[in-house]
Amino acid sequence: MATVLESAIYGPLFCDAEIDALLADNTYVEKLVEVEGALARAEGRLGIIPISAAEEISKIAPGKIAIGALAKGTARSGFPIIQLVQELRRAAGPQAAPYVHWGATTQDIMDTACVLQVRETIKLFQDRIGQIARHLSGLARRHRQTVLAGRTHGQQALPMSFGLKVASWLAPLVRHAQRLDEIEPRLLVVQFGGAAGTLAALGNRGLAVMEALAEELKLATPVMPWHAQRDNLAEFASWLSLLTGSLGKMGQDIILLSQSEVGEAAESAEEGRGGSSTMPQKTNPITSELIVAAARMNASLLASMHHALIHEHERATHGWQVEWLTLPQMISLTGGALKHGLDLAEHLRVDEVKMRENIARADDVVLAEAAVFALAKAMPRGEAEELVKKACALAVAEGKPLIEVVRSLAKTKISESAVNWEVLARPENYLGESEELIDRVLRSCDSILR
Repeated sequence: MATVLESAIYGPLFCDAEIDALLADNTYVEKLVEVEGALARAEGRLGIIPISAAEEISKIAPGKIAIGALAKGTARSGFPIIQLVQELRRAAGPQAAPYVHWGATTQDIMDTACVLQVRETIKLFQDRIGQIARHLSGLARRHRQTVLAGRTHGQQALPMSFGLKVASWLAPLVRHAQRLDEIEPRLLVVQFGGAAGTLAALGNRGLAVMEALAEELKLATPVMPWHAQRDNLAEFASWLSLLTGSLGKMGQDIILLSQSEVGEAAESAEEGRGGSSTMPQKTNPITSELIVAAARMNASLLASMHHALIHEHERATHGWQVEWLTLPQMISLTGGALKHGLDLAEHLRVDEVKMRENIARADDVVLAEAAVFALAKAMPRGEAEELVKKACALAVAEGKPLIEVVRSLAKTKISESAVNWEVLARPENYLGESEELIDRVLRSCDSILR
């Protein structure tokens, strides 16, 4: 049985083809060769290796490197770089061969290649977040006055607008885009330290090579090699988990809104999507389920990335391998969650009539707080609370609208004109600052609408 993410059957459920192409073996080999070529150019420019050798090494195309040969070499040594260097030396020719991988160590090449792959995935993540934000922004605007029951602890609580609910899905995405901008300078840095992080093989030119290599690859330069300091990748993994967690919250809300007894939203109108093999009436919220699964999986995998922070001495024995097992999965799951999140944001169906019906079906009890505060202007707050509490029980028992019952009970306590009963009975009149809150989120979103 194949692992789920590699399965031709299950993989497309959880992954995004464009993201996974950036994580594929052939792309990885391209990045490894790119780093070795950039190192040669940097050292040639500094006069550390002959310019002619740098040119020959830099010209080697990734297609010259046989992935099968790397696989065999990795099986022997545990890393692909020994075999990669041999392949590059063969391709470079006898004059340039000795200068391949000059002053570098395996982890320098692999970590920097990883950073290059991460940089490419980040570009796609930023684009996907922007697309989702654009669709959610439109949804929030369209439904800024669409009333539904806000729910707390699974119970109808207060009236709110569906636009505000959508804004609550959008606001974290804005913050995640900002967080990504903040961590990029720490994350997108070159790795170059030589065998034990001292750059000793290059004498007093090591830091110059580090800076020149970073310049060649358009990466930042760290304050020191980070072979055993993995907080940059763990921070990125934390960001991945945060992002999928927020998408998962949206998915969980949609699962609940699409329940048969609620029916306030549906994932899409696509025929056959989420169908059951034996129950023809069902349309399962499968897209949302996949997002929630990815979010929960990333939350679990994040612990492994935190375990991988514990690297002993200057180069570790196993923490690095834990990263190999974990980070690509998290990136792939995040790509899939973004793909599905975009599908939801673009195709979500909203049933405004059902939203209002569900409030009425619960006898308008979402107006209980509004009734208390309206009555509290004409009687002590404690008495108002007791009256409304009694009215809630009667409304549910007798199937009557709450405000009608409150009005009847209040006749002997306050004058009829003390409360505008018509205004109080309309849930859309108790939405508080919803409109301004939506606008605040929409304004904050402008920076990520790419």
